[in-house]
Amino acid sequence: MRRWVYILPDERFIWKENNMTARQSHGQAKSRQDWHSRLEMFEWKASPYLYIAPFFILFLIVGLFPLLYTMWIATRQFNTLTGDAGFAVCGSTCGTTNASWFGNFMWVLHQPTFYVALRNSVSIFLLSSVPQIIIALWLAWVLDANLKAKTFWRMGVLLPYIVAPSAAGIIFSQVFSDKMGAINVLIQQIGMQPIMWHGNTFWSHVAIATIVNWRYIGYNTLILLAAMQAIPRDVLEAAVVDGAGKWRTFRSVTLPMLRPTLIFVIITSTIGGLQIFDEPQMFHNGASAGGGANNQYLTVSLYLYKLGFVSVTPGQPNLGRAAAVAWILFLIVVAISLLNYALTQRLATGGQSRESKEAARLSAQRDEAERQKAIRTGVNGRMDAQQVAERK
Repeated sequence: MRRWVYILPDERFIWKENNMTARQSHGQAKSRQDWHSRLEMFEWKASPYLYIAPFFILFLIVGLFPLLYTMWIATRQFNTLTGDAGFAVCGSTCGTTNASWFGNFMWVLHQPTFYVALRNSVSIFLLSSVPQIIIALWLAWVLDANLKAKTFWRMGVLLPYIVAPSAAGIIFSQVFSDKMGAINVLIQQIGMQPIMWHGNTFWSHVAIATIVNWRYIGYNTLILLAAMQAIPRDVLEAAVVDGAGKWRTFRSVTLPMLRPTLIFVIITSTIGGLQIFDEPQMFHNGASAGGGANNQYLTVSLYLYKLGFVSVTPGQPNLGRAAAVAWILFLIVVAISLLNYALTQRLATGGQSRESKEAARLSAQRDEAERQKAIRTGVNGRMDAQQVAERK
C-alpha cells in the first residue's frame, strides 16, 4: 500500500523569496525613477543651451571661422589669381624684402589712401551717429507720451529701415545730384549757388550721413522706446510728485535708467558707422567702385573692397592686404566701442571722480571692519540676549 506524503513548503522560504522579489522590483522601480529624475534634471539644465545652440553653430560656421581664416590670410601673400605664396612682403614701400607675418599690416599703414579712408569713415560716423542717437532719443520720448494713433506713428518711424540700402542710396544720389538734384533746385530757387554734393568732401559726407540717419533713426527709436516703456511708472510719478518737470524727469530719471540700452545703441551705431559700405557705394554714380574721383567719400570698407577685389593683378597679394585692412578696422572699432562704453558708464554714474570712488571704497572697508570688531567683542550677542529678555 502506497502512502502519499505531502510536504508543505517552508513558509520562511516563501516569505524570503517574496521579500527578495519585492525588493528587486522596488530596486528596479527606484532605478527607473532615478533615471527619469536624472533625465529630467539634464533636460532642465540643458534646455537653455539647446535653445541657443543653433545661433552659436551658425556663428561658428559663418562668423568665427571666416574671422580666423581672415587672420591667416592677412599674414600671407594671397591673391585670387596666384593663390598663397607664403608670408607677406612689404616690399619697396617699407624698404624691406624680408617676408614676415606683419608684412601686409606694414604695407597698409604706409599707404596715404588708407588714412584718407579712415578720416572719411570717422567723419561720416560722427555726422551720422551723434545726430541719430539724439533724434532717436527725442522721438522715443515723444512716442512714449499719450498720443493718438500710437501704433501708426510707431510703425511710421520704422518704414525707412525696411527700404533696401541700395534703393535708398540710388534715391538719395538723385536727391543730392550736383546738377538737377531736388535740393540744389530748391537752393537755386532762393538765389543760392548749388552745392557740389559729390565733388566736395564735407558736403558728400553730409549727404551720406543723411542717408544713414534716414534709415536708422526709426530703428534706434523703437529700441529706446521699448526701454522707456520698461521703466516703472511709479518711479516717474514719484518724480512728478516731488515737483520735477518733464525735462528734469527725463534727465534725472529716464536717461539714467536707459543706460544699458544706450550702451547697446551707441556700440551698434559705432560698429555700423565705421563699417559703412552700402551708402557711399550707392551714392557713387559710376559703375566702378565708389569713393569719388579724389577719394572724397572713400571709406575703409570701400578701400578694402577695391584693394581685394577690384585692383587684382597677378603677383600682387591684394587679398592678403585687404584682410590686413579688415583686421585693422576691427581693432579700431573695438577700441572706439570700449571708449564709448567707458564714457557712457561715466555719464550714467554722474561723472564721479576717481577720488570719490576711492573714498566710497574706504568708507565701505571701515564699515566692514567695525562690523567685524563688533562681532568679535560680542556686542551683537549681548544685543540679541537683551532683545530676548525684553520679549520675555
